[in-house]
Amino acid sequence: MAQAAEPPSGTRDFLADDVRRREAAFGTVREVFERYGFDPLVTPAFERIEVLTGKYGDEGDKLVFKILRRGEHEASGEADLALRYDLTVPLARVVSTYGSQLPSPYKRYAIGPVWRADRPGKGRFREFTQCDIDIVGSSSELADAEIIAAVNDGLVALGVEDFTFEINSRQALFGLLEAYQVPDSLGGQVLITLDKLDKLKPEQVVAELVERGVAAETADALVADLASGDVGRIRDKLDASERGKRGLAEVDRGLELTSSLPAGRVVFTPRMVRGLDYYTGVIFEVSAAGYPGSIASGGRYDGLVAALGGPDQPACGGSIGLERILSARDAAEASPRGLDVAVTVLGADVEMARLAGELRAAGLRVGTFLGATRKLAKQLKWANTQHAAFAVLYGPDEQAAGEITVRDMTTGDQTRVPLSDAVSHLQDAVSHIRG
Repeated sequence: MAQAAEPPSGTRDFLADDVRRREAAFGTVREVFERYGFDPLVTPAFERIEVLTGKYGDEGDKLVFKILRRGEHEASGEADLALRYDLTVPLARVVSTYGSQLPSPYKRYAIGPVWRADRPGKGRFREFTQCDIDIVGSSSELADAEIIAAVNDGLVALGVEDFTFEINSRQALFGLLEAYQVPDSLGGQVLITLDKLDKLKPEQVVAELVERGVAAETADALVADLASGDVGRIRDKLDASERGKRGLAEVDRGLELTSSLPAGRVVFTPRMVRGLDYYTGVIFEVSAAGYPGSIASGGRYDGLVAALGGPDQPACGGSIGLERILSARDAAEASPRGLDVAVTVLGADVEMARLAGELRAAGLRVGTFLGATRKLAKQLKWANTQHAAFAVLYGPDEQAAGEITVRDMTTGDQTRVPLSDAVSHLQDAVSHIRG
Protein backbone atom coordinates (compact mmCIF):
# COMPACT_ATOMS: atom_id res chain seq x y z
CA MET A 1 0.00 0.00 0.00
CA ALA A 2 1.30 3.48 -0.84
CA GLN A 3 2.35 5.42 2.24
CA ALA A 4 -0.06 8.26 1.43
CA ALA A 5 -2.95 5.77 1.60
CA GLU A 6 -2.06 4.56 5.10
CA PRO A 7 -3.43 6.25 8.23
CA PRO A 8 -0.94 8.51 10.06
CA SER A 9 1.55 6.77 12.35
CA GLY A 10 -0.04 5.94 15.68
CA THR A 11 -3.59 5.91 14.32
CA ARG A 12 -5.78 3.16 12.90
CA ASP A 13 -8.71 2.50 10.58
CA PHE A 14 -11.41 0.27 12.04
CA LEU A 15 -13.42 -1.93 9.69
CA ALA A 16 -16.88 -3.25 10.47
CA ASP A 17 -16.10 -6.17 12.80
CA ASP A 18 -13.54 -4.13 14.77
CA VAL A 19 -16.03 -1.28 15.17
CA ARG A 20 -18.65 -3.69 16.48
CA ARG A 21 -16.21 -5.26 18.95
CA ARG A 22 -15.21 -1.83 20.21
CA GLU A 23 -18.78 -0.57 20.49
CA ALA A 24 -19.74 -3.72 22.39
CA ALA A 25 -16.88 -3.11 24.84
CA PHE A 26 -17.87 0.54 25.26
CA GLY A 27 -21.46 -0.52 25.91
CA THR A 28 -20.37 -3.09 28.49
CA VAL A 29 -18.39 -0.54 30.47
CA ARG A 30 -21.07 2.12 30.06
CA GLU A 31 -23.63 -0.21 31.65
CA VAL A 32 -21.36 -0.79 34.66
CA PHE A 33 -20.78 2.94 35.17
CA GLU A 34 -24.50 3.69 34.91
CA ARG A 35 -25.13 1.03 37.55
CA TYR A 36 -22.89 3.00 39.93
CA GLY A 37 -24.84 6.20 39.29
CA PHE A 38 -22.34 7.96 37.01
CA ASP A 39 -23.76 10.33 34.39
CA PRO A 40 -22.37 10.70 30.82
CA LEU A 41 -20.43 13.78 29.70
CA VAL A 42 -19.16 14.72 26.24
CA THR A 43 -16.64 17.57 25.78
CA PRO A 44 -14.98 19.03 22.63
CA ALA A 45 -12.04 17.24 21.04
CA PHE A 46 -9.91 20.36 21.52
CA GLU A 47 -9.47 22.93 24.26
CA ARG A 48 -7.80 26.31 24.59
CA ILE A 49 -4.11 25.59 24.93
CA GLU A 50 -3.81 27.34 28.28
CA VAL A 51 -6.41 24.94 29.71
CA LEU A 52 -4.24 21.92 28.89
CA THR A 53 -0.65 23.02 29.34
CA GLY A 54 0.85 23.09 32.81
CA LYS A 55 -1.44 20.30 34.05
CA TYR A 56 0.61 17.23 33.13
CA GLY A 57 4.14 18.13 34.16
CA ASP A 58 7.00 18.87 31.79
CA GLU A 59 6.97 15.40 30.24
CA GLY A 60 3.22 15.44 29.67
CA ASP A 61 3.14 18.95 28.23
CA LYS A 62 5.62 17.86 25.55
CA LEU A 63 3.06 15.33 24.32
CA VAL A 64 0.18 17.78 23.82
CA PHE A 65 -0.86 18.06 20.15
CA LYS A 66 -1.02 21.79 19.43
CA ILE A 67 -3.26 23.28 16.74
CA LEU A 68 -1.79 26.22 14.82
CA ARG A 69 -3.83 29.38 14.34
CA ARG A 70 -6.14 29.45 11.36
CA GLY A 71 -7.57 31.90 8.85
CA GLU A 72 -6.27 35.45 9.07
CA HIS A 73 -4.06 34.52 12.04
CA GLU A 74 -2.43 31.56 10.28
CA ALA A 75 0.75 33.47 9.44
CA SER A 76 1.63 33.88 13.14
CA GLY A 77 2.43 30.18 13.37
CA GLU A 78 1.38 30.17 17.03
CA ALA A 79 -0.92 27.63 18.62
CA ASP A 80 -4.01 28.76 20.52
CA LEU A 81 -5.83 25.42 20.71
CA ALA A 82 -4.75 21.84 21.42
CA LEU A 83 -6.30 18.40 21.13
CA ARG A 84 -7.31 17.06 24.51
CA TYR A 85 -4.61 14.95 26.17
CA ASP A 86 -7.03 13.18 28.48
CA LEU A 87 -10.62 13.48 29.72
CA THR A 88 -9.79 14.65 33.24
CA VAL A 89 -8.70 18.23 32.59
CA PRO A 90 -11.75 18.87 30.36
CA LEU A 91 -13.90 17.57 33.24
CA ALA A 92 -12.28 20.05 35.61
CA ARG A 93 -13.01 22.83 33.13
CA VAL A 94 -16.67 21.76 32.91
CA VAL A 95 -17.00 21.79 36.70
CA SER A 96 -15.39 25.23 36.90
CA THR A 97 -17.69 26.49 34.12
CA TYR A 98 -21.07 25.11 35.18
CA GLY A 99 -20.63 25.06 38.97
CA SER A 100 -24.01 25.03 40.69
CA GLN A 101 -25.78 23.53 37.65
CA LEU A 102 -24.16 20.18 38.44
CA PRO A 103 -25.17 17.78 41.24
CA SER A 104 -22.86 17.54 44.21
CA PRO A 105 -20.93 15.36 44.33
CA TYR A 106 -20.77 15.20 40.56
CA LYS A 107 -20.25 11.66 39.26
CA ARG A 108 -19.55 11.45 35.56
CA TYR A 109 -18.21 9.01 33.00
CA ALA A 110 -16.80 9.78 29.57
CA ILE A 111 -15.75 7.54 26.69
CA GLY A 112 -14.04 9.32 23.83
CA PRO A 113 -10.85 9.83 21.79
CA VAL A 114 -7.77 11.66 23.10
CA TRP A 115 -4.50 12.53 21.38
CA ARG A 116 -0.86 12.44 22.47
CA ALA A 117 2.20 13.41 20.43
CA ASP A 118 4.00 10.29 21.56
CA ARG A 119 6.22 7.88 19.67
CA PRO A 120 3.84 4.96 19.28
CA GLY A 121 5.02 1.50 20.31
CA LYS A 122 3.30 -1.84 20.55
CA GLY A 123 -0.12 -1.35 22.13
CA ARG A 124 0.30 2.45 22.25
CA PHE A 125 -1.22 5.00 19.88
CA ARG A 126 -1.27 8.73 19.26
CA GLU A 127 -5.05 8.65 18.95
CA PHE A 128 -6.91 6.35 21.27
CA THR A 129 -10.13 6.10 23.25
CA GLN A 130 -10.17 6.73 26.97
CA CYS A 131 -12.84 5.44 29.30
CA ASP A 132 -13.06 7.50 32.50
CA ILE A 133 -15.11 7.85 35.65
CA ASP A 134 -14.70 10.67 38.17
CA ILE A 135 -16.26 11.95 41.37
CA VAL A 136 -15.97 15.69 41.99
CA GLY A 137 -16.98 17.28 45.27
CA SER A 138 -16.27 14.49 47.74
CA SER A 139 -13.21 14.17 49.98
CA SER A 140 -14.54 10.91 51.44
CA GLU A 141 -12.26 7.90 51.22
CA LEU A 142 -15.39 6.02 50.18
CA ALA A 143 -15.25 7.92 46.88
CA ASP A 144 -11.76 6.57 46.15
CA ALA A 145 -12.94 3.07 47.04
CA GLU A 146 -16.00 3.39 44.80
CA ILE A 147 -13.82 4.36 41.84
CA ILE A 148 -11.71 1.24 42.38
CA ALA A 149 -14.81 -0.94 42.76
CA ALA A 150 -16.39 0.43 39.57
CA VAL A 151 -13.17 -0.06 37.58
CA ASN A 152 -12.94 -3.59 39.00
CA ASP A 153 -16.48 -4.40 37.88
CA GLY A 154 -15.82 -2.89 34.46
CA LEU A 155 -12.77 -5.09 33.95
CA VAL A 156 -14.65 -8.18 35.11
CA ALA A 157 -17.52 -7.37 32.71
CA LEU A 158 -15.00 -7.07 29.88
CA GLY A 159 -13.78 -10.58 30.64
CA VAL A 160 -10.38 -9.61 32.06
CA GLU A 161 -9.05 -12.22 34.48
CA ASP A 162 -6.19 -12.38 36.96
CA PHE A 163 -5.64 -8.64 37.50
CA THR A 164 -4.32 -6.61 40.42
CA PHE A 165 -4.79 -3.04 41.63
CA GLU A 166 -1.43 -1.64 42.72
CA ILE A 167 -2.16 1.30 45.00
CA ASN A 168 0.02 3.95 46.55
CA SER A 169 -0.31 7.52 47.77
CA ARG A 170 1.33 10.69 46.54
CA GLN A 171 1.67 11.65 50.20
CA ALA A 172 3.50 8.37 50.82
CA LEU A 173 5.79 9.01 47.85
CA PHE A 174 6.77 12.49 49.00
CA GLY A 175 7.13 11.13 52.54
CA LEU A 176 9.51 8.52 51.16
CA LEU A 177 11.59 11.24 49.52
CA GLU A 178 11.70 13.02 52.87
CA ALA A 179 12.86 9.81 54.54
CA TYR A 180 15.70 9.54 52.02
CA GLN A 181 16.44 13.26 52.41
CA VAL A 182 15.76 14.13 48.78
CA PRO A 183 15.40 17.95 48.54
CA ASP A 184 11.83 19.21 48.05
CA SER A 185 12.96 21.14 44.99
CA LEU A 186 13.76 17.86 43.23
CA GLY A 187 10.66 15.96 44.35
CA GLY A 188 8.55 16.17 41.21
CA GLN A 189 11.41 15.35 38.85
CA VAL A 190 12.57 12.46 41.04
CA LEU A 191 9.08 10.92 40.95
CA ILE A 192 9.02 11.18 37.15
CA THR A 193 12.26 9.19 37.07
CA LEU A 194 11.10 6.63 39.64
CA ASP A 195 8.03 6.06 37.46
CA LYS A 196 10.41 4.47 34.93
CA LEU A 197 11.41 1.60 37.23
CA ASP A 198 9.16 -0.76 35.29
CA LYS A 199 10.72 0.27 31.98
CA LEU A 200 14.42 0.80 32.74
CA LYS A 201 17.06 -1.17 34.60
CA PRO A 202 17.67 -0.01 38.21
CA GLU A 203 21.14 1.29 37.33
CA GLN A 204 19.65 3.41 34.54
CA VAL A 205 17.14 4.93 36.96
CA VAL A 206 19.95 5.64 39.43
CA ALA A 207 21.96 7.36 36.70
CA GLU A 208 19.00 9.56 35.77
CA LEU A 209 18.40 10.48 39.41
CA VAL A 210 22.03 11.53 39.75
CA GLU A 211 21.69 13.65 36.62
CA ARG A 212 18.72 15.36 38.25
CA GLY A 213 20.86 16.29 41.24
CA VAL A 214 20.26 13.47 43.72
CA ALA A 215 23.34 12.30 45.61
CA ALA A 216 24.65 9.01 44.22
CA GLU A 217 24.47 7.24 47.60
CA THR A 218 20.88 8.38 48.12
CA ALA A 219 19.86 7.37 44.60
CA ASP A 220 21.40 3.91 45.06
CA ALA A 221 19.61 3.31 48.37
CA LEU A 222 16.23 4.64 47.17
CA VAL A 223 16.18 2.61 43.95
CA ALA A 224 17.50 -0.53 45.63
CA ASP A 225 14.78 -0.46 48.29
CA LEU A 226 11.98 0.21 45.79
CA ALA A 227 13.24 -2.39 43.31
CA SER A 228 13.53 -5.02 46.03
CA GLY A 229 9.77 -5.13 46.59
CA ASP A 230 10.36 -5.21 50.37
CA VAL A 231 7.13 -3.49 51.44
CA GLY A 232 7.99 -3.88 55.15
CA ARG A 233 11.23 -1.94 54.73
CA ILE A 234 9.41 0.85 52.89
CA ARG A 235 6.77 0.99 55.62
CA ASP A 236 9.55 1.41 58.20
CA LYS A 237 11.03 4.25 56.17
CA LEU A 238 7.65 5.96 55.84
CA ASP A 239 7.12 5.77 59.60
CA ALA A 240 10.10 8.12 59.94
CA SER A 241 8.21 10.92 58.13
CA GLU A 242 4.98 12.65 59.21
CA ARG A 243 4.00 12.99 55.58
CA GLY A 244 4.87 9.35 55.07
CA LYS A 245 2.64 8.33 57.95
CA ARG A 246 -0.27 10.28 56.44
CA GLY A 247 0.33 8.56 53.13
CA LEU A 248 0.44 5.12 54.75
CA ALA A 249 -2.84 5.88 56.51
CA GLU A 250 -4.41 6.70 53.12
CA VAL A 251 -3.13 3.45 51.63
CA ASP A 252 -4.26 1.33 54.56
CA ARG A 253 -7.72 2.92 54.55
CA GLY A 254 -7.98 2.21 50.83
CA LEU A 255 -7.05 -1.43 51.42
CA GLU A 256 -9.67 -1.67 54.16
CA LEU A 257 -12.47 -0.12 52.10
CA THR A 258 -11.80 -2.40 49.13
CA SER A 259 -11.45 -5.57 51.20
CA SER A 260 -14.72 -6.94 49.78
CA LEU A 261 -12.95 -7.47 46.44
CA PRO A 262 -11.27 -10.85 45.87
CA ALA A 263 -8.27 -11.53 48.11
CA GLY A 264 -5.08 -10.05 46.68
CA ARG A 265 -6.98 -7.88 44.18
CA VAL A 266 -5.72 -4.62 45.79
CA VAL A 267 -2.13 -4.41 47.07
CA PHE A 268 0.19 -1.67 48.36
CA THR A 269 2.97 -1.12 45.79
CA PRO A 270 5.48 1.51 47.00
CA ARG A 271 7.27 1.77 43.62
CA MET A 272 4.08 2.73 41.76
CA VAL A 273 4.23 6.46 41.04
CA ARG A 274 1.76 7.81 38.42
CA GLY A 275 3.77 10.65 36.90
CA LEU A 276 1.10 13.32 36.39
CA ASP A 277 1.54 16.34 38.63
CA TYR A 278 -2.12 16.84 39.44
CA TYR A 279 -2.47 13.73 41.66
CA THR A 280 -2.57 14.56 45.36
CA GLY A 281 -3.67 11.44 47.28
CA VAL A 282 -4.32 7.74 46.67
CA ILE A 283 -3.23 6.56 43.22
CA PHE A 284 -3.56 3.19 41.49
CA GLU A 285 -2.65 1.20 38.40
CA VAL A 286 -3.98 -2.19 37.28
CA SER A 287 -1.80 -4.92 35.85
CA ALA A 288 -3.16 -8.14 34.35
CA ALA A 289 -1.69 -11.37 33.08
CA GLY A 290 -1.42 -11.35 29.30
CA TYR A 291 -1.70 -7.59 28.86
CA PRO A 292 1.21 -5.18 28.31
CA GLY A 293 1.64 -2.35 30.81
CA SER A 294 -1.20 -1.12 32.97
CA ILE A 295 -4.79 -1.61 31.77
CA ALA A 296 -6.39 0.87 34.18
CA SER A 297 -5.24 3.69 36.43
CA GLY A 298 -6.39 6.66 38.45
CA GLY A 299 -6.25 8.47 41.75
CA ARG A 300 -7.20 11.55 43.74
CA TYR A 301 -6.50 14.98 42.27
CA ASP A 302 -7.76 17.59 44.76
CA GLY A 303 -7.00 21.12 43.60
CA LEU A 304 -7.22 20.64 39.83
CA VAL A 305 -10.62 22.33 39.49
CA ALA A 306 -9.34 25.33 41.46
CA ALA A 307 -6.24 25.46 39.25
CA LEU A 308 -8.57 26.02 36.31
CA GLY A 309 -10.30 28.95 37.99
CA GLY A 310 -13.24 27.05 39.48
CA PRO A 311 -14.18 26.34 43.08
CA ASP A 312 -11.69 24.41 45.19
CA GLN A 313 -13.32 20.98 45.08
CA PRO A 314 -11.83 17.57 45.92
CA ALA A 315 -11.93 14.97 43.16
CA CYS A 316 -10.88 11.44 42.27
CA GLY A 317 -11.21 9.24 39.23
CA GLY A 318 -10.11 6.26 37.22
CA SER A 319 -9.60 5.21 33.62
CA ILE A 320 -9.93 1.81 31.94
CA GLY A 321 -7.44 1.21 29.13
CA LEU A 322 -9.91 -0.22 26.64
CA GLU A 323 -7.44 0.16 23.78
CA ARG A 324 -4.85 -2.04 25.44
CA ILE A 325 -7.43 -4.61 26.39
CA LEU A 326 -8.89 -4.81 22.89
CA SER A 327 -5.50 -4.74 21.17
CA ALA A 328 -4.16 -7.58 23.29
CA ARG A 329 -7.01 -9.90 22.41
CA ASP A 330 -6.96 -12.08 19.35
CA ALA A 331 -9.50 -10.78 16.85
CA ALA A 332 -10.48 -14.39 16.23
CA GLU A 333 -12.12 -14.47 19.66
CA ALA A 334 -14.96 -12.39 18.30
CA SER A 335 -17.14 -13.90 15.60
CA PRO A 336 -17.91 -11.44 12.82
CA ARG A 337 -21.40 -9.99 12.97
CA GLY A 338 -23.28 -11.16 9.90
CA LEU A 339 -26.66 -10.63 8.35
CA ASP A 340 -29.61 -12.37 9.90
CA VAL A 341 -31.16 -12.78 6.47
CA ALA A 342 -29.73 -12.43 2.96
CA VAL A 343 -32.47 -11.82 0.39
CA THR A 344 -31.58 -13.12 -3.05
CA VAL A 345 -33.14 -11.57 -6.13
CA LEU A 346 -34.26 -14.09 -8.76
CA GLY A 347 -37.19 -12.09 -10.06
CA ALA A 348 -40.25 -10.54 -8.41
CA ASP A 349 -38.10 -7.64 -7.21
CA VAL A 350 -41.06 -5.73 -5.74
CA GLU A 351 -42.10 -8.65 -3.53
CA MET A 352 -38.50 -9.16 -2.31
CA ALA A 353 -38.05 -5.45 -1.54
CA ARG A 354 -41.30 -5.55 0.43
CA LEU A 355 -40.22 -8.71 2.32
CA ALA A 356 -36.84 -7.17 3.17
CA GLY A 357 -38.60 -4.12 4.58
CA GLU A 358 -40.95 -6.24 6.68
CA LEU A 359 -38.05 -8.28 8.05
CA ARG A 360 -36.15 -5.12 9.03
CA ALA A 361 -39.28 -3.71 10.66
CA ALA A 362 -39.39 -6.93 12.70
CA GLY A 363 -35.90 -6.16 14.04
CA LEU A 364 -33.78 -8.39 11.83
CA ARG A 365 -30.53 -7.40 10.12
CA VAL A 366 -31.26 -7.88 6.43
CA GLY A 367 -29.31 -7.40 3.24
CA THR A 368 -30.68 -7.57 -0.30
CA PHE A 369 -28.47 -8.67 -3.20
CA LEU A 370 -27.68 -5.56 -5.25
CA GLY A 371 -25.57 -7.05 -8.05
CA ALA A 372 -26.53 -7.35 -11.70
CA THR A 373 -26.46 -11.16 -11.95
CA ARG A 374 -29.50 -13.36 -11.40
CA LYS A 375 -27.39 -16.50 -10.95
CA LEU A 376 -28.23 -18.18 -7.66
CA ALA A 377 -24.72 -19.59 -7.08
CA LYS A 378 -23.15 -16.12 -7.13
CA GLN A 379 -25.86 -14.74 -4.88
CA LEU A 380 -25.33 -17.52 -2.33
CA LYS A 381 -21.59 -16.82 -2.45
CA TRP A 382 -22.42 -13.19 -1.63
CA ALA A 383 -24.61 -14.36 1.29
CA ASN A 384 -21.64 -16.34 2.62
CA THR A 385 -19.34 -13.31 2.46
CA GLN A 386 -21.96 -11.43 4.52
CA HIS A 387 -21.87 -14.22 7.17
CA ALA A 388 -25.63 -14.51 6.75
CA ALA A 389 -27.48 -16.96 8.97
CA PHE A 390 -30.21 -17.56 6.38
CA ALA A 391 -30.86 -16.83 2.75
CA VAL A 392 -34.27 -16.31 1.15
CA LEU A 393 -34.84 -17.78 -2.32
CA TYR A 394 -37.84 -16.73 -4.42
CA GLY A 395 -37.43 -18.22 -7.85
CA PRO A 396 -40.08 -19.16 -10.44
CA ASP A 397 -41.16 -22.32 -8.60
CA GLU A 398 -41.57 -20.46 -5.29
CA GLN A 399 -43.39 -17.61 -6.99
CA ALA A 400 -45.87 -20.00 -8.60
CA ALA A 401 -46.54 -21.67 -5.22
CA GLY A 402 -46.70 -18.45 -3.19
CA GLU A 403 -43.80 -19.69 -1.04
CA ILE A 404 -40.19 -18.89 -0.28
CA THR A 405 -37.26 -21.22 0.31
CA VAL A 406 -35.32 -20.51 3.50
CA ARG A 407 -31.75 -21.80 3.28
CA ASP A 408 -29.71 -22.33 6.46
CA MET A 409 -26.32 -20.99 5.41
CA THR A 410 -24.46 -23.09 7.99
CA THR A 411 -25.97 -26.51 7.29
CA GLY A 412 -27.30 -26.01 3.78
CA ASP A 413 -30.74 -27.30 4.85
CA GLN A 414 -33.67 -25.74 3.00
CA THR A 415 -37.29 -25.27 4.07
CA ARG A 416 -40.27 -24.13 2.01
CA VAL A 417 -42.47 -21.62 3.83
CA PRO A 418 -45.62 -19.74 2.70
CA LEU A 419 -44.69 -16.18 1.75
CA SER A 420 -47.32 -14.92 4.22
CA ASP A 421 -45.49 -16.71 7.07
CA ALA A 422 -41.98 -15.66 6.03
CA VAL A 423 -41.47 -12.95 8.67
CA SER A 424 -42.60 -15.01 11.67
CA HIS A 425 -40.69 -18.07 10.48
CA LEU A 426 -37.43 -16.15 10.04
CA GLN A 427 -37.89 -14.33 13.34
CA ASP A 428 -38.15 -17.67 15.13
CA ALA A 429 -35.25 -19.18 13.22
CA VAL A 430 -32.92 -16.26 13.89
CA SER A 431 -33.94 -16.11 17.55
CA HIS A 432 -33.11 -19.80 17.92
CA ILE A 433 -29.54 -19.51 16.61
CA ARG A 434 -28.67 -16.03 17.94
CA GLY A 435 -29.96 -16.79 21.43
